[in-house]
Amino acid sequence: MAEGSRDAKSYWRENIRALVVLLSIWFAVSFGLGILLVEPLNAFSLGGFPLGFWFAQQGAIYVFVALIFVYARWMDRVDRRFDLD
Repeated sequence: MAEGSRDAKSYWRENIRALVVLLSIWFAVSFGLGILLVEPLNAFSLGGFPLGFWFAQQGAIYVFVALIFVYARWMDRVDRRFDLD
């Protein structure tokens, strides 16, 4: 196998790893906090709304937007490591 091919596979392995980690976090927040744990979280409030409701309606979106920025920084580092910047 050529070295360039190995580098390309390593690069995409890192890319897929980043996606799996970040989407798992988003899934845990949106499904776990917004659906599975909504009742216990509703005992608390945020801005006058039950916390479980807030995570289901707003929190998952905010986390997703934050994860976009995390992904961009993560991939910048990966690009630099593979001399693709």
